[in-house]
Amino acid sequence: MLQVTESGGSFAIKRIYEEPADDDGCRVLVDRLWPRGVSKDRAQLELWLKDVAPSPPLRTEFAHMQERFADFRAAYEAELDSNPAVGTLRDLAAEHGKVTLLFGARDPETNHARVLLEFLQRGSAEPAGDSR
Repeated sequence: MLQVTESGGSFAIKRIYEEPADDDGCRVLVDRLWPRGVSKDRAQLELWLKDVAPSPPLRTEFAHMQERFADFRAAYEAELDSNPAVGTLRDLAAEHGKVTLLFGARDPETNHARVLLEFLQRGSAEPAGDSR
């Protein structure tokens, strides 16, 4: 699990297939589609925030292909710049202290959750409270 701290709370990413841990804090699924083979009980989610995931056309174009990752990252960050769901994540971090962003992708390095985590780390989005 990779973790990033920012003012108002911290963020981490974790595959949803890993067991929930006491130190996960607020668990938020950031995939647009529900991951196969995971029950809602086992997921132990606080929130399923589909709107922070890449748009369907962008997700389809990327198709988790390593050679497309740089272009995907740029396009997804552009989507995040104007996405009010980012503010929701910041609000949750301020409220809970820690938010674990859950994702279903197999590759822990080449996925949208890592891009989202790094985006939150840079602070390139709306401040908390502006999204509601």
